[in-house]
Amino acid sequence: MTTPQEELLPATRRALSHRIAVAQADGRAPSLVAAVVRGGRTVWHGSRTSVDGHGPDENVQYRIGSITKTFTAVLVLRLRDEGLLDLGDPLEKHLPGTGAGEATIAQLLSHTAGLAAETPGPWWERSPASLRPELSDVLGEQPFLHPVGRLHHYSNPGYTLLGALVEEVRGAPWEEVLRREVLEPLGLHRTSGLPQAPHAGGWAVHPWADVMMPEPAEDLGRMAPAGQLWSTTGDLARFAVFLVEGDDRVLSAESLREMRTPAAPLDAEEQASGDAYGLGLQVLRRSGRILAGHSGSLPGFMAALVIGVGEDVSAVVLTNCTSGPQPLTVAADLVRIVAEAEPRIPEPWRPAPEIQPSVLELAGPWYWGTQGCALRLTAHGMVELGPLAGAGRRSRFRPNDDGTWTGLDGYYTGELLRAVRRPDGSLSHLDLGSFVFTRQPYDQSAPVPGGVDPEGWRGIA
Repeated sequence: MTTPQEELLPATRRALSHRIAVAQADGRAPSLVAAVVRGGRTVWHGSRTSVDGHGPDENVQYRIGSITKTFTAVLVLRLRDEGLLDLGDPLEKHLPGTGAGEATIAQLLSHTAGLAAETPGPWWERSPASLRPELSDVLGEQPFLHPVGRLHHYSNPGYTLLGALVEEVRGAPWEEVLRREVLEPLGLHRTSGLPQAPHAGGWAVHPWADVMMPEPAEDLGRMAPAGQLWSTTGDLARFAVFLVEGDDRVLSAESLREMRTPAAPLDAEEQASGDAYGLGLQVLRRSGRILAGHSGSLPGFMAALVIGVGEDVSAVVLTNCTSGPQPLTVAADLVRIVAEAEPRIPEPWRPAPEIQPSVLELAGPWYWGTQGCALRLTAHGMVELGPLAGAGRRSRFRPNDDGTWTGLDGYYTGELLRAVRRPDGSLSHLDLGSFVFTRQPYDQSAPVPGGVDPEGWRGIA
């Protein structure tokens, strides 16, 4: 997994080292470790200060907190892809008797189920798991704080329910399923529910003095699917590659793209920041870039994993203090440093394999009313539809076996594009979610909704 750091330019490596050095010093962190991934492999690793007297390398475990939720979401998407459930199913259909069964699986994944952010009772992150032995202890007497599906409200108990759902459907403990279906296939051998040496200890740093106190490392019990895991920069770098490329042994690239797609209604603050939440992944806008990933924190630890799909750069940042550094900001900065200093060199253009004449015929300009659009064929067998000039709706489409195309992103995500032909086989128009695209603006020979004035185009009388 690890390749020589010379793959990045010396100036880039120094800028990365400087960024984590500032984060560790200003954040007063006992230690901070980071990695950068590009082209499917680790190209840089850095650390500041020590764990047990030694600088932490890519094999030292830190607690990753809510990054665990992304792992749990992968398990749920696997169940969906196997046809064992639908994301629109109410939880009650598969896990009855929780008291929160009206929420759908998709709403739980996207934190729109209306559930409370935390469990009732003592601060669960610092309390023994024995205080929450049952789901009823996690949810309390009134699990819902908001109407189901109306608001994005981050909920740790929601992911506890998803972990219980995985256990119910698979008939095995959550961590056992995770290890068998995700960790082992991806080679994440240093990711575990309980710490394994070498690992960092968690610390609280006094806000007004340079002194520290050890934090308890509680087993979260029922709450484990929301934040239990320990991992390393080496393992999370591999996980970042998977989140971009997919692995058919675990989850397809298409399902991971679905996880990275915003799924939750945003409040005003989130709309202003451009941040959103998908299915187990945060979607962030930083420095004009769209990033996906997740942050995590538990007493003594803070963590972040972010992926810049467009730049093919990902970053992991782990630290062992309760507060101080901002790992999500630092990770986003590491992506920015590499993306700006060493922009991605595009693959050489090559002509596509032979294309059927009926598909090639679709390429070129089309009009929705008077708005000009262009349909382009890609070398990867997909099509792209976007404005001829300026801003407007832009989407990619993948081919289906029946000659239609399904939208992958943008306004037309999931919508069906089909070419409609006349009885003589000539191309009439494109139908896209009931929108009619014609070769000429308001083509009289095509079934334009509302019809076309028979007198056609004219100047001022």
